[in-house]
Amino acid sequence: MISKPFSQACDNNRGPILRVLQQHLKAPGTLLELGSGTGQHAAWMPHFLPHIHWQPSDLPERLPGIRAWLADHRPANVADPLALDMAQPWPSLACDYLLTVNTFHILAQDDVARAIQHAGEHLPAGGLFVVYGPFNYDGRFTSESNARFNDWLRQQHPASAIRDIEWVCAAMNAAGMTLEADQAMPANNRTLVFRRTAEE
Repeated sequence: MISKPFSQACDNNRGPILRVLQQHLKAPGTLLELGSGTGQHAAWMPHFLPHIHWQPSDLPERLPGIRAWLADHRPANVADPLALDMAQPWPSLACDYLLTVNTFHILAQDDVARAIQHAGEHLPAGGLFVVYGPFNYDGRFTSESNARFNDWLRQQHPASAIRDIEWVCAAMNAAGMTLEADQAMPANNRTLVFRRTAEE
C-alpha cells in the first residue's frame, strides 16, 4: 500500500489559497491544477468549490501519492490525476481555470516561461491562471526569510530561484494574460491572478 506523502506547507496555506479561489472562481468550470504535489490540495479544496471540476496533474512519479490522498478524501468533483510536465507540451484538454502552487521557484526560469506559454494556449478568453508562491519586487526579496529560502533553493538546484514578479508579468503578457490581482499571503507569499484576454 502506498503511503500518503505529506507537506506541512500544504496544510498551512490551503485555507488562505481557498479564500482567494472563492473570491475569483465564481462561474462553474474546470480547473487544472498544475503540479499537484502531494495531492493534499486536491483532496481538500474542491469540497468547498462544488461548482468547480478539479483536475489534478503532476509528473508520473507523483501520481501514486496523489491517488493515495484521493482514495481517503476524494471530493465528488475531482478527476483522476493526469500525468503532465508543466515545461513540456500539454495534453489536449479543456479548462477554464489554472492553478499552480509553489512551482515557479522550483522550475528553471526557461521552464516557467514554457509553462506560461502553454497556459496561454489552453485558457479560453476570460480564463484565469492563479499562481501562488514567493516573488521578488523590483529585483529585491520581500523578507530576510525569502532571501534565506532562495539560498537554500539554489543549493538544491542551481536553476531554482524566487522569480521577479516583473518578469512573470511580462511573460504572462506575452502569452495573452494580464495581472488582475496580487494578494498578500502568510509567510511572505503572494497569490497572483492573471486573466486571459480576448483574442483578436
